Amino acid sequence: LPSAPLLRSVAELAAELGARHTFEFLLGRHLDAHPRQYTPTPADLAGLMADLAGTARTVLDPACGTGALLRSAGHGPGRRLYGQDSAPELAALTALRLALHTRAPVHAAAGDTLRADAHPELRADAVLCHPPFNERDWGHDALAYDPRWKYGLPARTESELAWVQHALARLRDGGTAVLLMPPAAASRRSGRRIRADLLRRGALRAVVALPHGAAPPYGVPLHLWVLRRPAQAPTQPEVLLADAGRFAGEGPGGPDWPGVRETVLDVWRAFDRAGRLDERPGLARSVPVIELLDDDVDLAPARRLPPPAAADGAGRLTDVRGRLDETLRLAAALTPPPADPAPPVAGRPPLTTVGELARGGALVMRTGGNGGHARVPVLTDHDVLSGTGPSGTLPESDEEAVLTEPGDVVVPVLGGGAVARVIDDATAGAALGRNLVLLRPEPAVLDPWFLAGFLRGTANRRQAGSYASTAARLDVRRLRLPRLAPAEQRRYGARFRALDEFERALGQAGRLGAQLVRGMYDGLADGTIAPD
Repeated sequence: LPSAPLLRSVAELAAELGARHTFEFLLGRHLDAHPRQYTPTPADLAGLMADLAGTARTVLDPACGTGALLRSAGHGPGRRLYGQDSAPELAALTALRLALHTRAPVHAAAGDTLRADAHPELRADAVLCHPPFNERDWGHDALAYDPRWKYGLPARTESELAWVQHALARLRDGGTAVLLMPPAAASRRSGRRIRADLLRRGALRAVVALPHGAAPPYGVPLHLWVLRRPAQAPTQPEVLLADAGRFAGEGPGGPDWPGVRETVLDVWRAFDRAGRLDERPGLARSVPVIELLDDDVDLAPARRLPPPAAADGAGRLTDVRGRLDETLRLAAALTPPPADPAPPVAGRPPLTTVGELARGGALVMRTGGNGGHARVPVLTDHDVLSGTGPSGTLPESDEEAVLTEPGDVVVPVLGGGAVARVIDDATAGAALGRNLVLLRPEPAVLDPWFLAGFLRGTANRRQAGSYASTAARLDVRRLRLPRLAPAEQRRYGARFRALDEFERALGQAGRLGAQLVRGMYDGLADGTIAPD
């Protein structure tokens, strides 16, 4: 068969890495090759949604995609997982992925959830859902008299409110649903009657504004809605409104997920225990339902929260300015001297590849995973590209996470950027995230800075890149470097290390400069900083 070589390669990879790692690697390649066909739910966000839902034996995801949400919720005794997706291939991928990652029984079905619900009798403990946004053809006319619309028939432009009511219909009394929602769903006039009824009957418990970059579309600060199927209407209902926008990332590394997670779970659990929350300026407050039942029923948290305390705004900016001055002085001191041309040589040293070095035992090559036993910080591809510390988390699973060690060289395989990072003591011990390859050189044979420096060569990476899809991907095994004696390697390595320090100083100066400019704009606009 034409596919026989591919199947043999997959079997060899599975024998080397294990079934879970092989499946996640192939799934990652598939998603990378078709980025416009799928809307992923990042692992950090999926973990937060599962934690908001709390302990649940029966979990449903009615728009399961590739199973990220169910995977986050599927660990623990007695779990039963239910999923459905309109794309048969995604339903099959979810079933296989969950079978590899959890021992829980999995019931995955293909079909349009709103038009042809595969689990009409289910009453789950929790529903997690990342529904499709802004659908017009969701079945408005055909489903006009559907019994799920207990809070009102959603308008044709309010498909998200149809998913909200479907989630509530599939919960047991007291069960919790967590849905990722576009911010417009909190304020569109066409949905105000349904929002009002969700509030009056105690079904909507919290709206949390996420930072930019939390999930696609990355430029929009999406919301999380936490709902609970009410056994009875609350006597003095209040709703939690929270805004985690302050945890937006400085660069391409995405949000500060540990900060988002800690803060959101803290305010939600405090509110869930007491039914109310003391005001936390700029971050969260519980709002009486009667205060929200105006003509707009606008649930956008930013419009209802008190502004953050303005104390010492000028002092913080003075501190940023001092750090920026210090960093600029450091960058100036680290600026490379004028470059001298290399003397002519009789012949260029022979070249080798990373793949040949791995086969010869000069280095060990590992790929990043998607889970692990230990709860340790995760080094993501965005962290490597932006030069920042580990910012991600991995869901707990049976996989063995790849942990970094000092002297490892980490290379992102997506995006085509010329980056290779040498792990230092501060970064050591982090788990390796997706789309990263770790090279662990044998110290007596290969200098890590020499290796990283030559891997960053633009021409080198160009010849090792693949453009078979819309996403450029790097074949690390094809990257080349010269065969040099250890002493000569260390000479090159020292120069590459100095360049890396200069680059880090420039990056830090850029981040501090952007922070200073943003703080000045905000302070001048809100009156906490004088114009002269």
